[in-house]
Amino acid sequence: MTQDTTPSTGRPPKVVIVGSGFAGFKAARSLSRRMGDAVDIVVVSPTNYFLYLPLLPEVAAGILEPRRISVALRGALPACVRHAPGEVDELDLDERRIGWLDPEGVHHETTYDRLVLAAGSVHKVLPVPGVTEYAQGFRGVPEALYLRDHLIRQVELAAMCEDPEERAARLTCVVVGAGYTGTEVAAQGQLFMKELARSRGLEEPRWVLVSRGEVLAGLDEHLAKTADRVLRERGVDVRTNEQMDEATGDGVRLKSGDTIPTRTLLWCVGVRPDPLIDDLGLEVDQGRLVVDSRLRVPGHPEVLACGDAAAVPDQALPGEYTAMTAQHAERQGALAGRNVAASLGHGREKAYKHRDLGFVVDLGGFQAAANPLGVKLTGKPAHVVARGYHLMSMPGNRIRTAVDWTLDALLPRQTAQLGLVRSPAVPLDSASPEVPQHGLGFPHAAAPGSRRNEQHGEQRQEQRSEVGE
Repeated sequence: MTQDTTPSTGRPPKVVIVGSGFAGFKAARSLSRRMGDAVDIVVVSPTNYFLYLPLLPEVAAGILEPRRISVALRGALPACVRHAPGEVDELDLDERRIGWLDPEGVHHETTYDRLVLAAGSVHKVLPVPGVTEYAQGFRGVPEALYLRDHLIRQVELAAMCEDPEERAARLTCVVVGAGYTGTEVAAQGQLFMKELARSRGLEEPRWVLVSRGEVLAGLDEHLAKTADRVLRERGVDVRTNEQMDEATGDGVRLKSGDTIPTRTLLWCVGVRPDPLIDDLGLEVDQGRLVVDSRLRVPGHPEVLACGDAAAVPDQALPGEYTAMTAQHAERQGALAGRNVAASLGHGREKAYKHRDLGFVVDLGGFQAAANPLGVKLTGKPAHVVARGYHLMSMPGNRIRTAVDWTLDALLPRQTAQLGLVRSPAVPLDSASPEVPQHGLGFPHAAAPGSRRNEQHGEQRQEQRSEVGE
């Protein structure tokens, strides 16, 4: 990357970071720590917080309040970092100009000297009949709050239901996808709903986990086998090597021919890179922007990409790219900040290398699985390691999170419905290939060309705001 200490205008160089997830947040923090007030950093994202996704299932289960895992950017990043709320709807790499639509429909734009694309990922929706109409995704706070309310509502409706078949359907939940998200949601949700049903004198709820492969396929065998065993011992109906064939308003039909009556269908089959990447006209690999080992975009040395949006060469596995995990996103974000600073005359560039430090899987209660530095742990020891890891990884709200955990161990969970998020506010099809959306990880943001943006077309032309010009 060419060295360029300051722009010719004499102003501090401007670095725009797209996304405030693991990669974007770490990039902003890394860069600001290295350059301080010598750089102008703008983070463009729909939310003004960093969302600690690994603990989202605990929000849905009523263990944690949503603000615990939503760390405000203003409090966690230095004053030199400015947040621009909105979604990118224009990006001209040749002119080094980026534009975005804010939550009130006003278009803003600015030029940049460096650009970091950390747009993250969105739901991966497969062409299964009925899935976009009847399935609930799980990628953000609105979805977690809705799921919590929905589970409480189903238990209360079941308690008043005289038809045993309808009652059983309301107490049945189907989770499609047994990766990290699906496994932890099934584990936490089943315990939460079981406690709710018991308090109302109902039979034990039925949870079904449907997966095309094995539970936690691709992860360490110890983690996968422990999660599978714990779920089955709790009574979760684990259906591996199975697929969903169709979803309806009152049930799910599987490829095997089985039909499961249910009012709760959770879609956790995985993620795909944000569709923003598709519109850049650059080389991609399975939707991820191809970069070199220093995270630079070929042909555009002023642009770096990291996290789920980037296909980063894996030094440990020649010829392959790093996996779409939070660990990689954090480390790549930190490296992106370092390399941007180096390109501006502060420090030296480095190539991306990583060492697998292990993973943790929280299975609810005192059950967990972990393999820190290759040490295999289960049960309470793994539970302690998992929570310790999460507290260390969170950039804020650690004390509040620890207090919530303590209260959950001492007191019964609160079961009041909040009614803040209705199902139309968290549509799964916002990430479907047929309706591309530059969601930056936010589940219900509109895309360039969508009806919402078309309604603001004239407004965008009339109300334009130059940021920092």
